[in-house]
Amino acid sequence: MDAVHFSVARIPQDEIDRLRREVSVARLVEAHGVKVARHGAEVRGTCPFHSDDAQKLVVTPKTNSWKCSACGDGSGIEWLMKANGVSFRHAAEILVKDYPALIVGSDIATTAPPKKATTTKLPALVERNVSDDALVLRVVDYYHATLKESAEALGYLASRGLNSAEMIEQFKIGFANRTLGYRLPEKHRREGEQLRTRLMKLGILRETGHEHFNGSIVVPTFDAGGMRVLGVYGRKITARLRDGTPLHLHAPDPPRGVWNEIGLVGGQVVLCASLIDALTFWCAGVRNVTTVRGVGDLPHDHRLALERYCVKQVYIAFGRTNVADGAADKLATTLNDMGIETFRMTFPRGMDANDYAQSGKSLEAAVRHAEWTGKGTASVGVPDGADAAPVVPAEPVVVAVPTLANTVSSSPMIATTGTGDEMTITFGDRRWRVRGIDRNTSHGDLRVNILVSRERAGFHVDTLDMYSAKQRATFTKQTAIEIGVTDDAVKKELGAVLLELEARVDEQIRAKLAPAETKPMMTEAERDAALALLRDPKLLERITADFELCGLVGEDTNKLLGYIAAISRKLDEPLAIVVQSSSAAGKSSLMEAILDMVPPEERISFSAMTGQSLYYMGERDLRHKVLAVAEGEGAERASYALKLLQSEGHLTIASTGKDATTGKLVTHEYTVTGPVATMLTTTAIDLDDELMNRCLVLTVDDGREQTKRVHAKQRTAQTLAGHLARRDRERLVRLHRNAQRLLRTILVVNPFAESMSFSDGRTRARRDHAKLLTLIRAVALLHQHQRDVKLVEHDGEKIEYIEATAADIELATRLSADVLVRPDDELPPVTRNVLTSIESFVRESATTANIPLSEVRFTQRQIRARLGLGHTRLKMHMKRLEEQEYVVVHRRGRGQVRVYGLAGGDWSPGGRPPVAPWSPSGGGHEGSRDSKGTSPIAEVVAPDRDRVNGVAEKSASYRP
Repeated sequence: MDAVHFSVARIPQDEIDRLRREVSVARLVEAHGVKVARHGAEVRGTCPFHSDDAQKLVVTPKTNSWKCSACGDGSGIEWLMKANGVSFRHAAEILVKDYPALIVGSDIATTAPPKKATTTKLPALVERNVSDDALVLRVVDYYHATLKESAEALGYLASRGLNSAEMIEQFKIGFANRTLGYRLPEKHRREGEQLRTRLMKLGILRETGHEHFNGSIVVPTFDAGGMRVLGVYGRKITARLRDGTPLHLHAPDPPRGVWNEIGLVGGQVVLCASLIDALTFWCAGVRNVTTVRGVGDLPHDHRLALERYCVKQVYIAFGRTNVADGAADKLATTLNDMGIETFRMTFPRGMDANDYAQSGKSLEAAVRHAEWTGKGTASVGVPDGADAAPVVPAEPVVVAVPTLANTVSSSPMIATTGTGDEMTITFGDRRWRVRGIDRNTSHGDLRVNILVSRERAGFHVDTLDMYSAKQRATFTKQTAIEIGVTDDAVKKELGAVLLELEARVDEQIRAKLAPAETKPMMTEAERDAALALLRDPKLLERITADFELCGLVGEDTNKLLGYIAAISRKLDEPLAIVVQSSSAAGKSSLMEAILDMVPPEERISFSAMTGQSLYYMGERDLRHKVLAVAEGEGAERASYALKLLQSEGHLTIASTGKDATTGKLVTHEYTVTGPVATMLTTTAIDLDDELMNRCLVLTVDDGREQTKRVHAKQRTAQTLAGHLARRDRERLVRLHRNAQRLLRTILVVNPFAESMSFSDGRTRARRDHAKLLTLIRAVALLHQHQRDVKLVEHDGEKIEYIEATAADIELATRLSADVLVRPDDELPPVTRNVLTSIESFVRESATTANIPLSEVRFTQRQIRARLGLGHTRLKMHMKRLEEQEYVVVHRRGRGQVRVYGLAGGDWSPGGRPPVAPWSPSGGGHEGSRDSKGTSPIAEVVAPDRDRVNGVAEKSASYRP
């Protein structure tokens, strides 16, 4: 009851207490025609406020109160409010005036039974013969007045962060509490029947006569002039509703018009899926916002309005669900086709704009960090027969596009820009000129020179730090004195100027930091060519061939794996790549060729990174992108952050800094969200185990045959054909970038996953297994335009997905056999390659000299000459092979010359690859154990003499 006292503060509290105490609720209920019967100490009857016949009304004479489990409780005042549809004050006045017989102890009450009281109505809602437009407008006004007296409805808005009186007045927000019928003529009268029939056709009443929006917050949609209601939206506020009760209602259905159409003025607009989200933006200061009422196609009214107001940029602010993501992509394509540039605001998974704002995050910052999604080539203009477009401010900024609602005077704010360093803003008869904008080069600086002038009144000019509260207060006070206006007026205008300046400075900083190709254009022909590539059954062969044409020879497995790993950035758990080789072997060329195929706006490349650099890269800067570091040594200090980002998909750090307003030390939280695909190159032989566990290790071919192919390609590049090929390279790179832009994030399902098997010999196989499954998903994602998109409904949400095929699994299995370390192989890939080359050399020598393999001897010098490795790197490999007993060291003479021989036994990698060749019928090996269930153990048998290059020499002094 305390909430009600607020609306009736002028009624003395003792009078309210007297009425609640002395008016008999039992007799008041009977006076309204309710048949009651005594049930013990209570009186029970059928509640007249429900259509069902269940006896839910209970009157307790001892406390003089009533209660209904469905619609509430209270005293006689609350009963009369609900029965007659009147305010608290009006109900109290009616009790005193029309129900004296019900006052306990009065003479009438003791001498005569109560008569059925006449219902006191509020003034009629409408006059006779009013138009439909006027009728709907009167209903909207009534709901608007009802909201102001409903603590329940106001509490709901406050719980959603929408506790703005300005918002309620601006958009005529109301509340339907089932009292509209009390403002209409009785339905048994012809006038009442006709009026109710009209309200049914307009969607205000249902065929049952009940209010369509009962229990809902009501938000009308007006035309551009604000005089005609085109549609009404309702949102239920009751927490527990019967199953099947819709939360969102519209009248008429389908709805018409564009909510907050004035927000389209300025060339940029935020598009929300729900009205609650749009109102959240409006309350946060983003006034150029509207809603498309759901995640369906772009409504026709919105399409015409976007063209009428010459909107050039749209920020899509849908929630983060699979359905909303798909709808946002579809909407972006539609807007791009209209020639409108689009951006996507990426909230955390499962959140919408209202949830995001409720969590304490800034919606203005979310607008500034929106991801670019495309720009069409069609021209946007006024369609034939449409009204002329309004004057659009030059280069407006999203967070500061003005509307008639957020200006101080009745005249809208008009912002014009002469140069990038100066801006003029007008509020009615007041002109604000701002200079020195270009000098602000970071987000923490905003120092400008401001001149405020008013016609025939005066001016004030000063240079101030806009982020200093003290300087703003001094400037506000002095300006108000000089130009003759109130402090509040100047304060509001200064706030609007601050938002405009923030947006302008932020735009300048982003333009300086953005890559050269942040907003690429794609023609219709380019789109068709990219789709043709993605739909080509020989897509993988074309990718390999295009790498070759772009100058990267050989390395077929590495090229495909790198390309697919880059595509995996669109998955929720992308792959990570480490390219390992000796210096000058071509690891950088391989990574650069892969990165060239990735759209510039979806990749970030660094030569080196400091320890905490990743933590301060800004929220969502890395989301679904490729992060490449040229040399792994340059990222050593950031290795911990890279591992966390790869494993957990996000980074969070708490850092101490000064508060910009108070100067006190405070703790700031910085978050970087993934997922992100990482690529590193390294010349290190020994890799960090933690890094290897998380990455696919690509070993560059540094053999002589590959060197010959590289030399041939280098010579060809100097010919005419080579110069022409460089021109083709630009075309191919653009083709692949466009193709990757057409790939979208979609759920990938592996229907064969449960029939696969993987080696379980070592713990690291857990991560290797996950890498293989992710590789399969990435292959399927690359072929998404060759797959049927399927739909499943789960918990009321429609989820799109594609399925991996047997061919996808077969390809991923084949590729992984070369890069996933064998579970029983203790040698890293680069050392394994050295051992394989040594074995080949030993076999050739044994064949030439016609001796056993165990008798062949060799030196490091011979292996260096064969492999082309430097002394230092080969020395490290030989030391590892010696320590792990793959080679045996022999000494000649006094040990001045070191010679080696292969150790006896099985020196090849233990067991089989981690995953065997796979077929749709299932199967595959069960690990790397022999038929007896034991791991093979190499037996070492040392020779009894040394041989070098096949020449035997007695060595009786040596025994292993």
